[in-house]
Amino acid sequence: MKRRTFIKNLTFTTGAIALSRFSFSQKEIKKVNSKLVILHTNDTHSQIEPFPANHSKFPGMGGVAKRQTIIQKIRRQEEHVLLLDSGDIFQGTPYFNTFNGELEMKLMSAMGYDASTMGNHDFDIGLEGFLNAKRFANFPFLCANYDFSETILKDQTQTFKVFEKAGLKIGVFGIGVELSGLVPNEKFGKTKYLDPIETANNIANELKSQRCDLIICLSHLGYEYADPLKISDRILAKQTENINLILGGHSHTFLDKPTIETNKKGNRVLINQVGWAGINLGRIDIDLERGLFVSKFVEIK
Repeated sequence: MKRRTFIKNLTFTTGAIALSRFSFSQKEIKKVNSKLVILHTNDTHSQIEPFPANHSKFPGMGGVAKRQTIIQKIRRQEEHVLLLDSGDIFQGTPYFNTFNGELEMKLMSAMGYDASTMGNHDFDIGLEGFLNAKRFANFPFLCANYDFSETILKDQTQTFKVFEKAGLKIGVFGIGVELSGLVPNEKFGKTKYLDPIETANNIANELKSQRCDLIICLSHLGYEYADPLKISDRILAKQTENINLILGGHSHTFLDKPTIETNKKGNRVLINQVGWAGINLGRIDIDLERGLFVSKFVEIK
C-alpha cells in the first residue's frame, strides 16, 4: 500500500467538531475500510464511580460502568476502534488507596484499552507498586522519554507500538512530564528523563520510516503554560515534524474542540484533551472515503 499523506487542510465547524482533509488516490481508497475511530481518555484519577448527584460541578457524571457502556455501543456500531489513555490512571479516590492500582488496571483491561502512557501520579506507589499493579493490565504502557533501564521497570514498557486497523498503519508513542520536583525522588528512583522534544522527533521519525500512515503521541506534558519555556503539548506540536495527533493529559484541560498547531515542516497537528476524572470520552473519526477528520467528545453522564 502506498504511503498516504494526512492532515493537509484543517477547518472547524461549530461546536466540538473538527474537519481535516486527507489526500488519497481512488486506487488507495479501495484498499482500506471506510472509517477509523480513535477513543481517548486522560487523567481518570481512580474515579471508578460517578460523581455524587449533588456534586457542584459534575453531578452524576463519569464512572467506569457508564464509560464502558458507551465504548461497547461504539464498538457495536464501528468496525475499527482504537482506545487510548494519556496517563494519571492512579490517585484521587479511596479505590486507589485500598487496591493500589490493581482495580484501575483490571477495569481498563476489561474496557479493552489498546495502550496508555504513564502520568506523574502513576508513580505515586513507586516503581514496585506500579509494577505490581501492571500485572493486571493486558495492554502496553508506552513511555518513550522515561529511561527505566536501571530500574525494575526495565523492559516493562515500550517506546511505541504500531497498530494496523482499517487498512492503516498507526504508530503510537508516549511522552511524559519531568518527574524531578513533581514526584518524590524515591518514587521514580534511577529513572532517567529524556528530552521530550528530541525524543518525540526521534520516535516520530522512526515511525515514519516504518511507513506509518498516522502518528499519535500520547502526551502527559500538559496543554500549555504561562512560562513559554516549559514544554507543553502546544510547544511539542510546533517543535516536531512528523506527529499528526497529540492526545494530551496532565493539565486537566477541557477542550470544546481540538487545537491546531503548525509543526516545523508547516504541516498541521491536532491536539486534544478531555479534562479529567472520566467526565468525557474523546472521539476522533477518520473517514477515509470522504477524506474527513471529525473530532468530538462524548459526555459520560
